[in-house]
Amino acid sequence: MNKEVETTIEHGIMTVTINRPRARNAITRAVSEAIALAMDELDSDPAIRLAILTGSDNTFCSGMDLKSFVQGEIPVVEGRGFAGLCEAPPKKPLIAAVEGYALAGGLEIALACDLIVAAENAKFGIPEAKRGLAAAAGGLVRLPRQIPWRIAMELALTGEFIDARRAYELGLVNRVVAPGSSLETAKSLARTIAANGPLAIAASKRVIVESQDWSLSELFSRQDEFLAPIARSEDAIEGATAFAEKRAPNWKGR
Repeated sequence: MNKEVETTIEHGIMTVTINRPRARNAITRAVSEAIALAMDELDSDPAIRLAILTGSDNTFCSGMDLKSFVQGEIPVVEGRGFAGLCEAPPKKPLIAAVEGYALAGGLEIALACDLIVAAENAKFGIPEAKRGLAAAAGGLVRLPRQIPWRIAMELALTGEFIDARRAYELGLVNRVVAPGSSLETAKSLARTIAANGPLAIAASKRVIVESQDWSLSELFSRQDEFLAPIARSEDAIEGATAFAEKRAPNWKGR
């Protein structure tokens, strides 16, 4: 694994840390490839239930490494997109733990995650227009789906930032916590998720993500494609049995 991306796995929870503090964790091609490898491992290893993505040295990510960009490098992985995940996020849940700046591509990485825990000092924005660029890694297409349309438009056109409290008010982040504690809070949230049935978690994420494009007439029929097998699974029986026996369930993922 690239030393600029550190990966640890503990109790079924993967933690991926972007480790380029001198560059405010800006994304290079090598970093993108390393994150893509981590996402592949997350989805392929049944022992890993979900992942947390964060940045070192109290900064989440300042976006694309502009010095590398000027030299002709594009930090995109084919099939995965910017940062190795923006076009194709993992199938399993991914939590962003944000300290400091989540700007430009950094915000787009967070937008590709399923949950966001932000420190009170976090700043969010897509300032690409200030550099003659556009937020092509999801900022212009995901942000209007996650916050009100006109606020997304304002952020894109002005390039200005919002703080963590404003992001929480807009529904962009799930938790706002004391500076320095976003990762620990994300781990606590991850442990809560990891205690649930893996099949149910995967299917629930898929339905929530994909149903945004379903018509009203097909909502329940399309949903049933993913959820009917869950109701017939061994884990569903185990969950009900464990509840009746007042014990923790022993999930098998089948």
